[in-house]
Amino acid sequence: MLKDLVRKNRSYRKFYQDVSIELETLRELVDLARLSASALNMQPLKYVLSCEPQKNALIFSHLGWASYLKDWPGPSEGESPSAYIIVLGDTEISRAFGCDHGIAAQSVLLGATERGLGGCMIATVKRQELSQALDIAPRYEILLVIALGKPKETVVIEKVGPGGDFKYWRDNRGVHHVPKRALDDIIISQK
Repeated sequence: MLKDLVRKNRSYRKFYQDVSIELETLRELVDLARLSASALNMQPLKYVLSCEPQKNALIFSHLGWASYLKDWPGPSEGESPSAYIIVLGDTEISRAFGCDHGIAAQSVLLGATERGLGGCMIATVKRQELSQALDIAPRYEILLVIALGKPKETVVIEKVGPGGDFKYWRDNRGVHHVPKRALDDIIISQK
């Protein structure tokens, strides 16, 4: 059921780095993004795929991880993603990308979840430096980086507490807690 897939699709930030993801799997995930909705059907998104350790390390060095976890600099060696999909906006097709990259990234992550993988949409990216490091042409704007791998952490959904705190956190066992608002708290009109 789709709801189960959505519940399993969490933002994972620790992976079994030694579990590789094949290039063909990345291509299949991008194909899901290709088939997804696009504003005015302009399809301005392009992609950079990486499943090679040296290229992955280069990408990793340009990313920020989990801003609410102030004492955590990101995955340790052995827990880094084993693949990345960099979502680009082609400025020769459009100068505005709306929510296309969010829709595409969600399709990729649902496809990854269905395959027993996990991932994380990362928007904290040193865009200019990463573009230069990967020799990405200036016409392409980095919109998101999707980190992918076999999850090495437990992520649980819980209710937003009485104080309204929605910040995710990790307990002393390393379980990642993600507070979600109640359905009745987000629906403002039902008629």
